[in-house]
Amino acid sequence: MMKKWFKGLLVCSILLILFVYLNNSSLFAEERKGDPLLLAHRGLAQTFPMDEITGETCTAEIIYDPDHPYLENTIPSMEAAFKAEADVVELDIQLTKDGEFAVFHDWTLECRTDGSGKIRDHTMNELRQLDIGYGYTADNGKSYPFRGKELGPMPTLQEVLTHFPDKEFLIHIKSNDPIEGAKLAEYLTTRYPADRLQQLTVYGGNEPVEALKETLPEMRAMSKETLKSCLLSYEALGWSGYVPKACKNTQIHIPEKFAPYLWGFPQTFINRMEDSNTRVILVAGNGDWSEGFDQKADLERVPEDYRGGIWTNRIDVIAPIVHETKLNN
Repeated sequence: MMKKWFKGLLVCSILLILFVYLNNSSLFAEERKGDPLLLAHRGLAQTFPMDEITGETCTAEIIYDPDHPYLENTIPSMEAAFKAEADVVELDIQLTKDGEFAVFHDWTLECRTDGSGKIRDHTMNELRQLDIGYGYTADNGKSYPFRGKELGPMPTLQEVLTHFPDKEFLIHIKSNDPIEGAKLAEYLTTRYPADRLQQLTVYGGNEPVEALKETLPEMRAMSKETLKSCLLSYEALGWSGYVPKACKNTQIHIPEKFAPYLWGFPQTFINRMEDSNTRVILVAGNGDWSEGFDQKADLERVPEDYRGGIWTNRIDVIAPIVHETKLNN
């Protein structure tokens, strides 16, 4: 009797293992054609070493020697990114004193500009007067290559979306204030039709993202909490092919360090997410900072059959390699 029970258990175990393997193998997955989607972080920006930076680091003071004339979060940098064939551009927004959304990364002005204080304590008109390239240096302050250059004023979110009426954007709410999520939802719904909103994705703190989703439940949006909820649920149940509710109608940024441990990664996993209206973006490193696939050597770490999104800080370097050499085809 014991032998029959053991044999039955063994057969069931083998069948379960076989099911899990076949259900999550990319061998039988629908093959997605074309190149990976390219997401340009802050447009085409100046880059800097990622090691040893903290949330307090003024990255404008540690840039590499400039080899292009663009600064992050400006309309010229976004033009350059789209010209380089970016599919999506990421930008940062800060709420101003007069209720506008300024496209700017930092909470305060001292690092990058000739202004001072918090963004939210200034009107948009005041912010337009600033030199947005004032603080950038690659040689410890011996020279400031972007001071006084005609880089254009700090733009508003509306100016960006008007300038690029048919382009896709990832909008980063830099604050964790739920009021900003609610205001952004109102800002978008009162200015743009539903088809334009489908070209936008929002990410940021859990509270503003939750507030935004109350008004715009169909908008693709992500926070650390929604990402964590999705991935933990998927790790528990994804072996069966089930996609948890937390993984639907959102965007997920997957650090390359953890990606191989996801059920069905890459093709089967991406197919499941895409079928759930969720976009997958692969980021470099462990996800602590905005590390990107910025050099040819970085792309060699991307799986050959990967067809999701790729996060890059150097779209000008990466796009030609992906499109001209047909990476992963």
